[in-house]
Amino acid sequence: MRAWGERLRRADPRWQDLGLTLLVQVATTIPFVVPRDPLDSPATWPAYLLTTLGNVPLVWRRRAPVPAIFGMVAAGTLYTLALDGPGQPLPYAPLIGVYTMALLCPARVRITMGVVLTGLILASVALNTGTARELLFALFVFAAAYALGRLQYTRQAYTEAVEARAAELERANRIEAEQAAARERARIAREMHDILSHAVSIMIVQAEAGPVAVRRAPERAEAAFEAIAETGRDAMAQLRTMLGVLRTDRGAAQEAAPRSPQPGIGELAGLLERVRGSGQRVSYERTGAVRPLPAALEATVHRVVQEALTNVVKHAGASAVSVRLEYGERTLTVRVTDDGRGPGPAAAGGGHGLIGIRERAAAHGGTAEYGPGPGGLGFSVCVRLVTSPLEVGR
Repeated sequence: MRAWGERLRRADPRWQDLGLTLLVQVATTIPFVVPRDPLDSPATWPAYLLTTLGNVPLVWRRRAPVPAIFGMVAAGTLYTLALDGPGQPLPYAPLIGVYTMALLCPARVRITMGVVLTGLILASVALNTGTARELLFALFVFAAAYALGRLQYTRQAYTEAVEARAAELERANRIEAEQAAARERARIAREMHDILSHAVSIMIVQAEAGPVAVRRAPERAEAAFEAIAETGRDAMAQLRTMLGVLRTDRGAAQEAAPRSPQPGIGELAGLLERVRGSGQRVSYERTGAVRPLPAALEATVHRVVQEALTNVVKHAGASAVSVRLEYGERTLTVRVTDDGRGPGPAAAGGGHGLIGIRERAAAHGGTAEYGPGPGGLGFSVCVRLVTSPLEVGR
């Protein structure tokens, strides 16, 4: 039943109006076909045809509600003045016309039609019985039709507002989901850049040093090749972990590699050791009130140091690099300084790695600065991260 009603509601309005007209025609036909008292007015074909003519304007009630009402009233007036046929219990067509006018017409038209129809009702009652009973009944039924039209208008306006709000929320949710996906893609891109760039840089340096070690210090060659293998295994493990998170189907999830926490400050020792294996002297220092930090913040520290050291290995040509973590009351400052060639083209243009460092710092309410090291020598990366939410709004 509900499905049938939904199909009827979605049907073409012209077919709806035609069906309504036929339904009213059936109702107005009943007084002509039921047995009648011989003393009542006869049911003639002219009276029936004129009654039918009064129902026809219902077909265009939506497109021209005011002319439709006047057409109904004109047919009814002609019926009353020219013919003496069976009466109707209710003026079905005019009531539907008033309902439609209240639903569709602006206030100025409704007020004008209200005054006109009230006058016509008074005249009709005066020509018929002239009783207060008939007048009150007529005013009541037409007022009820008008009220139902206004209630339907309010209901439709509310429904449209709710649907518009739902559509707006759906659009907002879709945009938010797209933005979240874009942020996640950017995060994954940064992670993969940091992992691969660092691992490949270390492997290249070790591979380039391998042949030299074979010729000059064979005992170091094995260590160089072992460092290449260890770096590759570590990179593969991290990539497998990241790709395992991206798998969404059940079968792939079951085959995914075990997920491990993001690397943190505790894993910096291994990172620095791999860089030392590429030939640089690396110093590491922590100052201030050293304390545990949230996992996300420690992962950011690790990635910042990793990217800064990758740039040292790839571009700086440095012999020494220092890593310093300065714990403040509500901040953590990460400094990576080398004694190499200083800023290069990547630093001037903000390469992908340096852009990633800035993005990571911004995600924790911090800042990132880079440029020449102390005294204009070498290159320095300084990242200030917020460790306490109280500092974000300051």
